[in-house]
Amino acid sequence: MFEINSAQLIREFITLFVVVDPIGSLPVFYFATSSVAARFHWKFAIRAVLVAALVLYFFLIAGQLVIEAIGLRLGSFQIAGGIILFLFALTMIFGASKPAREIEEAEHTDLSGAVYPLAIPSIASPGAMLAIVILTDNNRNSISDQVVTAGVLGIVLLFTLLLLLLAARLKKVIGTTGADVISRVMGMILATVAVDSVLNGFETLGLFSVPG
Repeated sequence: MFEINSAQLIREFITLFVVVDPIGSLPVFYFATSSVAARFHWKFAIRAVLVAALVLYFFLIAGQLVIEAIGLRLGSFQIAGGIILFLFALTMIFGASKPAREIEEAEHTDLSGAVYPLAIPSIASPGAMLAIVILTDNNRNSISDQVVTAGVLGIVLLFTLLLLLLAARLKKVIGTTGADVISRVMGMILATVAVDSVLNGFETLGLFSVPG
């Protein structure tokens, strides 16, 4: 039987939504499709999300196994991952919603741009890969918990696909500035998640216990 903790479900959704950052991917999508005929935009969006899904689900299934196979402790990975997520959050808060390099690389491209830089590293970002491994900690979460995480990831990716398919309309509503503001707010949330990951890493290593 699956026992779904609503608070954990909401936390995982927010975490994955923030690190995947579908709204922050819109500017990359706009530039990547600027030289692509409008009738192909839906193919572009679907290809990008499918590739990102393959990458993220690989990390969900095998990420921790790979870490353990090369002799790394999960607690150390949680701390390192938390620090990287925190730095990633700082770029969201104080910099552009997505690295300027990603947008520049998308300016002159064809459908191959759906894979790079849109699917990777914009949607399936390093932060998203790290977050997936941390959320599916085999030592903390049961198989049912990890199945729920997989489902939440699927919902976030479907939402990302929906946003990309509606990109032209959304551009008129929120514009690039609006997407940037929303991305900065999500950066604040991600910074909090990152600090929590570092604390959990210390707890996993047995250095101290984090109060509930």
